[in-house]
Amino acid sequence: MPAVPGLSPAHRIAADLDRRLGDPMDDAAGPFSYKAIVEAEERDELPPGAVDTVRAWGFPKYLVPSGLGGRLTTLEELFFVTRGISRRSVTVAVMYGSGLLAVNPVWLWGDDRQRRTVADGVLDGDLACFGVSEADHGSDVMASESEAEPEGDDLVLTGTKWPVGNATRGRFVTTYAKTGTRDFSLILVDKNELDPGTWSTLPPVRTVGLRGHDLSGVAFSGARVPADRVIGRRGSGLVQTLKTLQITRTAIAALSVGTMDAVVRIGMEYSRRRTLYGSDIYQIPVIRDHLVKAHLDLLIAECVAIPVARCLTVAPGRLSLWSSIVKYFVPVLGEEVVASIGTVLAARGYLREGVAHGVFQKLQRDHAIASIFEGTTHVNLANVAGQLPFLIEPPEDTGGPGDSDADELLADLFCWTRTPPAWTPDGRLLQLTNEGRDEIGQRFDVMSEELLTAANAHAAPGVAAELKELMSAVGGMRAKVEEGIRASEGDTSSVAALARAKRYCELHAMFSCVLTWLHNRHEFGGPFAEGQWLVLCLQRLLQRAQPDTLLSEEFLPSLEGAMFRNFDDGRWFSLLSLAELLADTGDG
Repeated sequence: MPAVPGLSPAHRIAADLDRRLGDPMDDAAGPFSYKAIVEAEERDELPPGAVDTVRAWGFPKYLVPSGLGGRLTTLEELFFVTRGISRRSVTVAVMYGSGLLAVNPVWLWGDDRQRRTVADGVLDGDLACFGVSEADHGSDVMASESEAEPEGDDLVLTGTKWPVGNATRGRFVTTYAKTGTRDFSLILVDKNELDPGTWSTLPPVRTVGLRGHDLSGVAFSGARVPADRVIGRRGSGLVQTLKTLQITRTAIAALSVGTMDAVVRIGMEYSRRRTLYGSDIYQIPVIRDHLVKAHLDLLIAECVAIPVARCLTVAPGRLSLWSSIVKYFVPVLGEEVVASIGTVLAARGYLREGVAHGVFQKLQRDHAIASIFEGTTHVNLANVAGQLPFLIEPPEDTGGPGDSDADELLADLFCWTRTPPAWTPDGRLLQLTNEGRDEIGQRFDVMSEELLTAANAHAAPGVAAELKELMSAVGGMRAKVEEGIRASEGDTSSVAALARAKRYCELHAMFSCVLTWLHNRHEFGGPFAEGQWLVLCLQRLLQRAQPDTLLSEEFLPSLEGAMFRNFDDGRWFSLLSLAELLADTGDG
């Protein structure tokens, strides 16, 4: 059948990478087979040839904006290719993710020389690292002890950054250092320009997961750096760091979605091959329940993450809130999926051999980093909590019914057949808060009315009635959250405040599922448009607040059919598999 016209290029690019890397279940698939990945990890190494393979395909080019000779056009494209690598090796994806974090400040605020130098280096295979963390200070960046003292036309840099990804292998170190009494700056340090006697790397850090990744440190002792290596305005390093994290927080969700895809596939493989009591174990109700719910969680993660990946070029001023929601919610969902598939595998999930060569335990350990990178779960919840009082009292110009600007924004974010605008990096477009605006969360009444009208007219039998009941329950949750915020005026840091932030993130996920259906049902058709999956995803999300909520058994066959087709064909587990007209897209 023909493909849907205009599906954004991110899908085609990711499919091309998937074909290049091969089926990880195939032992002959080269460095990205699970066999090669597990064998290399036992030696604390990356699989021989893995980095060369992704370089040859051109992955480093997706770290460099197209205006500087790379292929980074939208964050959506980088999200999809990172997902493709992560369903094989989170370790390789993290290596390049650490580099992305380091070079983004250069793209956003650097001068022409800085951008050109870094772009040429990255395109030539050089790695970069983000030197912010210090052993004694963690996320308390205001306590950073590294200093860059002016001396003539130079800055004299002294301090130690640890732990830092790519610190040993990386050529460029985007270094956070004090340049005044209370001023901090980001400084582009090129190791190739330093006196070898003024810097050194620290030994590798032994970690539970990501074995083979260069996690180490770098120490500067009177290293002279030209003063013009300060990125942007001197003293703006804190703001630059906070804004830069908004991009990588969003990209980290790709690690989780890729991991979810991998473990669901491993669980499906095992459940169909393992026989107990006269049939395959998928027929055991509790095993089926784990796999169905894990698949739903993956679909929910897609609905949450993809619009925010598009946000960088559609509405960058909204990333301060939405990136924290994604960074909290998707990795937590990923951890739950991994644990659930661990239950399916039982003892086999604990072994470093056997099912898929024992890669499950590696995926489990590697994915644990997703909730820690770029601000922990609690840091991101705290950021959401701090904005909640302003979100329930939105500015007067926030879009209501008939607001064409808000409607167009949501269409740009959620319509998968629209190509987001190309990225022209400009740090001024990123904001430290959403200034009270959240078009996804603040249009509940408008969205609900549109959903029920469309479902009554076009959804499969029984879907509209279920959605009406579900949206009533969702509305009650939303009202309770707003009531709690108003009753606890000024409280943005207590355990209760974080609990409200957590619930707000869950509501965001529900709205994202609804908006994904609304903005794609016409183009996608088939089971996607019929909407049973949407009912199941909302029920699954509602289980987080109301554990007694049951999935509608009569809506499961189309979902299970897509699960088994994707598994048999070696395709990604994705909402796209429910779209009748997408059978021939070649999506990975």
